[in-house]
Amino acid sequence: MVIDIQNISWERGDETILSGMNWQVKRGEHWCLLGLNGSGKTTLLNMINGYIWPTTGKISVLGHAFGEYDLRELRKRIGWVSTSLQQKLYGSGEALQIVLSGKHSTIGVYDELQESDLDRARSLMQSLGCERLMNRAYQTLSQGERQRVLIARALMNNPELLILDEPCTGLDIFAREQLLSMIGTIAGEENPPTLIYVTHHVEEILPCFGHSLLIKQGKVFAADRTEELMSPERMSEFLDVPVHIERMNGRYWLSVKST
Repeated sequence: MVIDIQNISWERGDETILSGMNWQVKRGEHWCLLGLNGSGKTTLLNMINGYIWPTTGKISVLGHAFGEYDLRELRKRIGWVSTSLQQKLYGSGEALQIVLSGKHSTIGVYDELQESDLDRARSLMQSLGCERLMNRAYQTLSQGERQRVLIARALMNNPELLILDEPCTGLDIFAREQLLSMIGTIAGEENPPTLIYVTHHVEEILPCFGHSLLIKQGKVFAADRTEELMSPERMSEFLDVPVHIERMNGRYWLSVKST
């Protein structure tokens, strides 16, 4: 199992954020994690990365049970792209340095780097179409450019698990489609990392995401093959509003039915 979550809950004070969650991700699967704002998606991601621990239940990531393995070492095997990470990075740092920091999953570069590390960083930036940004300060980049740099950073250490937390936030439709195309390319490579794509937009679910986890109010609403979940009846129940879903070119497009 890449991810094995068994009956976990997480409480903050008197508030229950996650409750009775069960979720298993097998190697070779790519999942979309879908939920509205406040559903508990970010809390679950923080837990998978070992930044918070479940109040109850058990969690294992990449075959290691929490409490039995150094989570700092585990994080080196996980690539993570998120808005919260953007806020922690040094904006004045050059894009190449941001990518290189992914070698040791640190904010900034503190360890000695090999020439092979520089070669890999440059190669990743080239393959993701952002090699021209190498010497640019991160804070001067557009949102789309920043996301490309962050994905290159996440891939720097050849992760076994790549988590993309709402990577299209703030992008216009053209930048969004470019980024989604790039993610589809990564999924189609030989021996790709297991991908977890987090969103609340159905239209961002690419054909490569054969499975989806629907989270609602801190609980698993459904976990199944994506095509089984993307029906008007199931999604209307999930969203608590009547919706219409159309499938075109392997993608799903959702609209709210007028009353």
